[in-house]
Amino acid sequence: MLNYNNIANLNWDKLKNMIPAIAQHYVSGEILMCGYMNQEAYHHTLEKKLFTLYSRQKKRLWIKGETSKNFLYVKNITTDCDGDVILVQVQPAGNTCHLNRFSCFEHSQPIYSFLLQLENIIKLRKKKKLEKSYISNLFTQNRHRIAQKVGEESVEVIIAFLEKNSVNLINESSDLLFHLLILLQSMSIDLELIINNLKDRMHK
Repeated sequence: MLNYNNIANLNWDKLKNMIPAIAQHYVSGEILMCGYMNQEAYHHTLEKKLFTLYSRQKKRLWIKGETSKNFLYVKNITTDCDGDVILVQVQPAGNTCHLNRFSCFEHSQPIYSFLLQLENIIKLRKKKKLEKSYISNLFTQNRHRIAQKVGEESVEVIIAFLEKNSVNLINESSDLLFHLLILLQSMSIDLELIINNLKDRMHK
């Protein structure tokens, strides 16, 4: 369900019927691109749930992805305290930048967004098996092997903790998190669901 937050009083007068619009990955928080919306582009974004801008060069509406098919599917829309910037949280269908990069802003990746990239790699290795891929090989084995790996890494984390070995604790925790992501994907469970569940628990 699309959420709209604080968008009732957008300030269209400040820049003569134009408002800067930022596209942000709704899971990782990465800033993907920025452009301008007029009221027509804004309402088109709301109606079609596709990130739509007004091209000042072409003098027309521009749906991001209309040529590449790398659409930005709208998940949430909000604005800042002054109502003069629109923040659109999106699910990208592919790379956003016209230079075939994930984002138009290089080196802007929030540190936790790496987990999303790792999760996507695991999904690809599950879908398209590669002969020499450790991840693919785990998915070709039975579920007990994946569970066994999570169990083994959990024990290694506990041992490192009890031994007060920070280096081993970091390494073993990395192994545990990696194999936990594989286990979750074996059940087609995204990390996003775990995060949302934790958020819900925090408010209880």
